[in-house]
Amino acid sequence: MNDVTTEAADDKPSGYAAARLRLLQGEARSGPPRRSALAELTDDWLTELFGAGAPGGGVSLVAVGGYGRGELSPRSDLDLLLLHDGSADPDAVAALADRIWYPVWDLGLALDHSVRTPVEARKTAGDDLKVQLGLLDARHLAGDLGLTAGLRTAVLADWRNQAPKRLPGLRELCEERAERQGELQYLLEPDLKEARGGLRDATALRAVAASWLADAPREGLADARRRLLDVRDALHLATGRATDRLALQEQDQVAAELGLLDADTLLRQVYEAARTVSYASDVTWREVGRVLKSRSVRPRLRAMLGGRSAPVERSPLAEGVVEMDGEVVLARAARPERDPALPLRAAAAAAQAGLPLSLHAVRRMAAATRPLPTPWPAEAREQLVTLLGAGRTTVEVWEALEAEGLITRLLPDWERVRCRPQRNAVHTWTVDRHLVETAVRASALTRRVGRPDLLLVAALLHDIGKGWPGDHSVAGEVIARDVAARIGFDRADIAVLACLVRHHLLLIETATRRDLEDPATVRAVADAVGSHGTLELLHALTEADALATGPAAWSTWRGSLVTDLVKRVAAVLAGDDPTDPDAPDAAEPTAEQERLAVEAFRTDGPVLSLRAQTEAVASSEDASEDASEAVEPEPQGVELLIAVPDQSGVLPAVAGVLAMHRLTVRTAELRSLSLPDEWGQAARPRKGAAGRRDGRSVLLLNWRVSAEYGSLPQAARLRADLVRALDGSLDIAARLAERDAAYPRRRGAVAPPPRVTVASAGSRLATVIEVRAQDAPGLLHRIGRALEVSDVRVRSAHVSTLGANAVDAFYVTGPDEAPLPSEEAVSVARSLEKALQTSPSGG
Repeated sequence: MNDVTTEAADDKPSGYAAARLRLLQGEARSGPPRRSALAELTDDWLTELFGAGAPGGGVSLVAVGGYGRGELSPRSDLDLLLLHDGSADPDAVAALADRIWYPVWDLGLALDHSVRTPVEARKTAGDDLKVQLGLLDARHLAGDLGLTAGLRTAVLADWRNQAPKRLPGLRELCEERAERQGELQYLLEPDLKEARGGLRDATALRAVAASWLADAPREGLADARRRLLDVRDALHLATGRATDRLALQEQDQVAAELGLLDADTLLRQVYEAARTVSYASDVTWREVGRVLKSRSVRPRLRAMLGGRSAPVERSPLAEGVVEMDGEVVLARAARPERDPALPLRAAAAAAQAGLPLSLHAVRRMAAATRPLPTPWPAEAREQLVTLLGAGRTTVEVWEALEAEGLITRLLPDWERVRCRPQRNAVHTWTVDRHLVETAVRASALTRRVGRPDLLLVAALLHDIGKGWPGDHSVAGEVIARDVAARIGFDRADIAVLACLVRHHLLLIETATRRDLEDPATVRAVADAVGSHGTLELLHALTEADALATGPAAWSTWRGSLVTDLVKRVAAVLAGDDPTDPDAPDAAEPTAEQERLAVEAFRTDGPVLSLRAQTEAVASSEDASEDASEAVEPEPQGVELLIAVPDQSGVLPAVAGVLAMHRLTVRTAELRSLSLPDEWGQAARPRKGAAGRRDGRSVLLLNWRVSAEYGSLPQAARLRADLVRALDGSLDIAARLAERDAAYPRRRGAVAPPPRVTVASAGSRLATVIEVRAQDAPGLLHRIGRALEVSDVRVRSAHVSTLGANAVDAFYVTGPDEAPLPSEEAVSVARSLEKALQTSPSGG
């Protein structure tokens, strides 16, 4: 939009553009006062345009939609209706319309306009629900006031008469929009208008209220709506565009425009507002459904009862809690002021029954219930565990308690994680919702553990430290001890809960980033866990946490790695020696790996196998209660197995060839395999391979890859390029550099720099170097080259990609096959980090 002085229809300079610009640039007004002032300024301008060419009576100019509500953001559309009674000359009406529309367009303002008679307007509204919603906010601007008032009265009467038929359609529109746009309270780049809990839903609640059929909970709703409008105003001013999407790169500027500390503070305010609107929507639509159902059933029931009203059924659910009319309400004899455990008892009963908590019941408990004593009585603790173990129905009940402040009253530490965003593409939810989702996932795994109560509480608390500075696992351990003591666990259980929170990432990080063949790895986990019971709980918590994080955080492959690690740790805790070669959990190569290794040794060259992989998203064989969520298999790309006689440069060569063929590496593992005597007798290798490190060992590389686009390359082409890369006739670095130069990098959020560290006490057989960097084509090739330049041998590698982040661990040794001295290890890490920082993609 160009907010500059332009020529109006009468060839006189328009003062509106200059006044509008002064208003938007002024710092004295913001929020509702600025929106009202902008609407008033626009009203005066349009009234002047209308008056200059009005043909007489029987015509009026009407603001509808957001403009009708007087809510003009800096770049809002102008929704206008030119209403006429049909008596005026059509050419005069058309000329008047042009006299109004063209100056608006000349200023670059977006305009949604129509010219109709009242009959046409009502007919269009009857055919188009969105038009009817806009007319519900019709406001007179100029001309025949009686004409506008008559339309308003008729439209409202139509809406109220047709509400039983039209409200289900409005609800369906809201649900379809939510399905497309997602939930505003969880999105990192939300659409403030279209997402669930946004401004569209707030407008829908106004329409429901106008029907007189039901009403939304009003407490906090107006403030939530105002906050979302304020953010949209700031977004329009920051971007200079009519946009409702709060993009990542604009959040800091919007926060500054609103005088907020940072983008996280901004998102928390947006999430809190969206949560208020979403909860009000849930309650309102539930009430609409109840009223419509009652209206359809009551006439027939009354006829059966001879005209008498049907008695209201109240079914007891728990002490002081009953079901009535499809909701959980308090019994007549309930006394919240004398029963501090009542909120948890009512919530647990509602979740177990799969019913919503009545708004009235929640508000009554919030107003009257006294705080629980410290420590909690056993009943309160048991009711909390029951609530957490109810599964999917826990979410709605928990949100009802949270909407009225009962959760932070029960668990004060919850306030720091409430509505807290997680700026990580792997995470689907805010911190607080992720904790509840983890409990939901854990409820399906309770049959796998001896202490399901500890599993469910640990699920609720495992990320509670994210509201504090520093390592959230360390901070969370302290908070978990305090919370566990407050809710009445004994010392032994408190220690277990603290351990689970402190080490909730231990299994997944170790299984995907460490060499499970290394006894030091397994022993370190066993020492941290301490007992078989805690290991069992940690295994279930790991799976629940990953499933609740998002699709990229868990897969059958990750689950199998964690299970393998758990078996090894369990053996150590049972007294087995992990260094014993006859130990039952020692991993053996698969038949396919064995075949490829023998073939590579026999042919003295690379051998590979491509195999498509699919797997289900849901995970546990015991998770029958959640089985409905694992409907379709999830494509996992292709498994690529490669066997190569042990020689230098294998890792960068293979990684570079995959990058050349535009294959995205999702996970990768490298291990060295020494050939047994019986294999050596079957294989007849050629002699004199250049660069060979050990004549009787083969490198096995297991990759999960997928094509960036298009189809996968043929295995024969991959092998041919790999042979050339290993013998030095294919310059991979030059080929990748040419491709980078041919495709300019797109602008976007600046990724943090790569970080390379040496893991202390990671292994007694090798030095563990960890790499965390932005994933990019050829990244693994550059890492492999840098390690080769440092003259270290990669004994094994564990590579994984989480969203846009690469998290890799490399077990390296010196030429003597021993771990690197500490100073040399640090030097290698620094050299690798420097190489990644200066790489074409910036690491």
